[in-house]
Amino acid sequence: MPPRSRASAARRGAGSSSRPTPAHWVQVWALSLAVGALYLTHSLLRFRNFEAKGYDLGIFDQAMRQYAQFREPLVAIKGLDFNLLGDHFHPLIALLAPFYWLWPDPRMLGVLLIALLLAGVPPVYLFSRRRLGHVSGLLVVGVLLLFWPFQAIVNWDFHEIALAVPLIAWILYCLDTKRFTAVCWLSLPLLGIREDLGATVFAIGLVLLLKRQWRRGALLAVVGLAGFAVIYGWLMPALRPADGRNYFEYSTLGPTVGAAAVAAVTHPWRVVGIMFNHPLKWLWWVISFVPFGLLSLASPYVIIAAPIIATRMLSDRLNVWAPVYQYDSVLLPILLLAFVDTLARIIQRTGKRRLAVIGPAVPLVISLVGTLAIPAIFPLQRTVTGADWSMPEHARAQQRAVDMVPSGVCVEATDTAVPHLSNRSYVSLFEGMGDTLASWAIVDTTVQEMGGWDYPKPAAMLARAKKLGFTVVSKDDDGIWVLHRDIPVDAICRDYVPYQGAPHI
Repeated sequence: MPPRSRASAARRGAGSSSRPTPAHWVQVWALSLAVGALYLTHSLLRFRNFEAKGYDLGIFDQAMRQYAQFREPLVAIKGLDFNLLGDHFHPLIALLAPFYWLWPDPRMLGVLLIALLLAGVPPVYLFSRRRLGHVSGLLVVGVLLLFWPFQAIVNWDFHEIALAVPLIAWILYCLDTKRFTAVCWLSLPLLGIREDLGATVFAIGLVLLLKRQWRRGALLAVVGLAGFAVIYGWLMPALRPADGRNYFEYSTLGPTVGAAAVAAVTHPWRVVGIMFNHPLKWLWWVISFVPFGLLSLASPYVIIAAPIIATRMLSDRLNVWAPVYQYDSVLLPILLLAFVDTLARIIQRTGKRRLAVIGPAVPLVISLVGTLAIPAIFPLQRTVTGADWSMPEHARAQQRAVDMVPSGVCVEATDTAVPHLSNRSYVSLFEGMGDTLASWAIVDTTVQEMGGWDYPKPAAMLARAKKLGFTVVSKDDDGIWVLHRDIPVDAICRDYVPYQGAPHI
C-alpha cells in the first residue's frame, strides 16, 4: 500500500463507511436471537420456579392489566387504590398494554423486556461497525447482550428502565452521526419513562453543547431540567397517596432537595467521597469500568451516564449500589459506546488496528467466563449450567398453595406467590389492602421476610391472620401455609381482573 493510502487508512481507524450487507445483518440477528432465546428460557424458568416476585413483576403485571382496560394504574401490591405513577413516573409503559390483549400473563412482561433489550442492538452495532468494522461490531454486540447489567435486569423480571435502553442507544448513534435533530426528538420520551431521566436529558443537552449545537443543546438542557422539576415537584406529589413513599433518599447531602443541591455545589469533594464510601460501591465501579480498561471515562459520551450514576451512588439505599439489580441496564449502552469511541480514537492515532478486536474481546471473555462461573453477578449461570432446570420441591409446594386459592378473590401472599395470582385475583403483600378485604392468605415460613418495602416477618403474619379470623386450609407444606376466612367477596376482588385476552370497554 502506498504511504498516502496507509496514512489514510490509519486516520479512518478500523471502521467501515460502507453499509452493512444482508449477510452482516443475518450474523448480528443470529447472535441476538440466540442470546434472546437464552434470556427467555431463564425468565420462564424463574417464573416456573417461583423466583419471580411481586416486587417488581407483580407490580407491573397489575399496572399493565389496568392500562389494557384503559384505566389508571391502581396497583394493589403497593396499597389500596395506590396509583403507581405517584410512586415512579413511567406513563410510557402504557404503550406495552396492547400486548396484554394477546396474552394477559406476567410472563408476557419478560418477553417484552427481552424484546426491548434486543431493540438496542442495531444502533450499538452500527455505531461500533462505523468506528471499528464488522467483526468488532459483532463482538461489541456480544458484550452488550452478555455483560452483567443485561443479565441483571432479565433476572429482575421487568422494569420500566428497559424502555430507555434502545432509546439511549439510538441517541448515542445519532450523536455520533451528527443527526442532532433526531437526538432531540429521541430524548423527549425519556421524561415519560422514569422521573429522574430528566437529568439524563439535561446531560444529553450538555453533549450537544460540546458538539457546538448551541441552540439544540441549550433547549434540551432546559427541557430536561424543567421536566425533572415538574415531575418531581408537581406531578408525582399530585398522584402519590397521602401515605405514599417520598423518594428523596439523599440525607447524607441534606434533608431536602434544595439543601442537597447546595451541598453538592459547595462541597464537591464530599460528594466524591460519598460515591466511594462503601465496598459495594467500589465493586460497582470496578466491574462497570475496569473491563473496558477505563476507556469509557475518556469519552464525552460518559457525561450522559453521570446523572444516573450520581443518583445511585449518592443514595441512602444500599440496594441501589449492588450490581445485581435492573438499574445498570440503561448505563451499559452508554459506557460500552463511550469505550468504543475512545478505542477508535486510540486506533486512529496509533494505527494499531488489532485493538479493534482485542478491545471488545476482553469484556466479552469476561462475560463468558462470568456466565459460566459467577452466578452472583452473572445470573444466567444457573440456566447455562442447568442448575435451575429442575423445579425445586419448595416451588412445587408454592404451586400447590396457589392452586388452592380460587379466582376473583382478595389475597394476601408472600412475595414469590404474588405473580402467580395477579392474573386472576386482587392480590397484595401482607397488610397491603387493610384488614377487611382479604379472604385468603399464603404464608411462606421458610423466608426471613415476606417481601415488599417493610419486610414483615412470617411469624407476625401468621399472628395477624389468626387475629383477623383466618383458619388453616393447608399447614406447613414445605413451609407453606394456606389460610382462609369466610367473609363476603368484595366487588373489587371480583372485578379487578375482569378479562382474559381482550379489552373490556
